[in-house]
Order: sequence, then structure tokens, then C-alpha cells
Amino acid sequence: MDKLAAAFSITDFHARSGDVDSQTARAFIGVRELLLRGEFRRGERISELPLVARLGMSRTPIRMALERLAHIGLLDVGVTGGFTVRQFTLVEVLDAIEVRGVLEGTAARLAAERLTHDLELETLRRHARQIEAIDRLTIDSFAHYMDVNEAFHAALVDLSKSAMVRRHIEQVNSLPFASPSAMVFPTSILPKSDETLAIAVEHHRAILEAIGNRQGTRAESLAREHAYVARRVLELALSDTDALSRVHLARHETRSDATRTV
Repeated sequence: MDKLAAAFSITDFHARSGDVDSQTARAFIGVRELLLRGEFRRGERISELPLVARLGMSRTPIRMALERLAHIGLLDVGVTGGFTVRQFTLVEVLDAIEVRGVLEGTAARLAAERLTHDLELETLRRHARQIEAIDRLTIDSFAHYMDVNEAFHAALVDLSKSAMVRRHIEQVNSLPFASPSAMVFPTSILPKSDETLAIAVEHHRAILEAIGNRQGTRAESLAREHAYVARRVLELALSDTDALSRVHLARHETRSDATRTV
């Protein structure tokens, strides 16, 4: 595991305060939206201070968001620690999601074929339950969902017992917008996110069931269909011209709610 990936372990991410988590989530969504819209040139160096002014946030969540964006392949990390925009086209992004679906489908089929004991499914079950317990994709639950979702997909790859599949999935997941959680949006930014969450929960349940029943072909088909959800969300995000403005709206609404509570 590289240093950047290690920096975003579930334990470390949730050790931070809830306020920092929510601010980082907003920064992550805001910068990701700018990248989706092509607001930065390929290879352009990303500076924190202009983003602080543009998104109305402090440097700490901006920095953490940039690190996470690099972790999922949207930014490159320079030798001096700065960030530059990865070069990619929409076709490359769609192809990467497609390839991830094929590889995760293979991982699910191998998991079903190589399962030797029902207890091997416990980690996958635990992550599925954690995801199911999330009622809505809000700014506050956003980071937690991303971590648990990534953990579910990693556990699926573990069950394949294939170093070859793992290596290729890790390579694909490092491409822009291709990783399992790269296209997750809270409902305040993309209104159909709760519907997408419900679909994801059902997919996870069905994949888990198919593997447990040793139904390799069904598990493969379900996992490939599950990856296609990311493509659908990407299309929705690109067609929603108001998404970025709602990053700011969600931030101000949260502050107003906090004021009213006090």
C-alpha cells in the first residue's frame, strides 16, 4: 500500500472531527466537480489558495480533499508534494469503468467458485451491513460511505484469491473516476443519490447472496451491472449544470442550521 492510500485508512479518516470530515467532503465534491467540468487544464498545477477563495473553505479540508482526489486517480502528486491534473478524456473514463466492471465481475465469479467456507464471507457481510445502515447520502455520511464502500469492494477482491485480478483492479482503480467511490454524490448535490444508494445496497446484497450460493455466473453478472451504476452517476453529474452551486448551498445551509440549533 502506498503512503497516500495508507493516509486514508478507515480508522485514520474517521478519527478526524465531524466538522472537518464534512468540510473535506464539500471540498472533495467541489474540486471533483471542477475537474469534471474541465475547469483545469491537463497537467495544470492545483494551488490550494485559489481553491480556498473559490470554495469558501480553509486550507486544511482543501488539502485533505486534494490528497483524496489523488488517491482515487484524479490528480498526480509531484515530487515536491504538489498536485497536478491527470490527463484523461471522457472516453477513457467510461472505458476504465467498463474494465473495472469486467474485473470485479471476474473477482465475484472466482469468489463463488473458490469459496470453501461460509465464514469467509463475514468481512463482506459486515461491510454490506454498514452500508445498509446508512439511510441517506448526506455531507456528514459521505466520507463514511466512501470508506465502507471501498472496503466492500476490496473484500470482494480478497475473496477471489487471485493476485492477478487484484493487481489489475488496483491499476484500473488508480485511473480517473474509475474507483468504486469516485462517483459518489450526497443527495444535496445530486438529488438522485438516494436512489443510487438503494440500488447499490441491493446490488451488494445480491452479490453476497450469489457468492454464498456458489453461483459464479450470477455473481459475475451482478458485479458487472453494479459497476455500470458509476457510469450512470457520471452521466447524471455531467448533465446537472447546477451541481457545483449546490456545494455552496449545502455549506451555507449547514451553517444556518448550526446557528439555529445554538
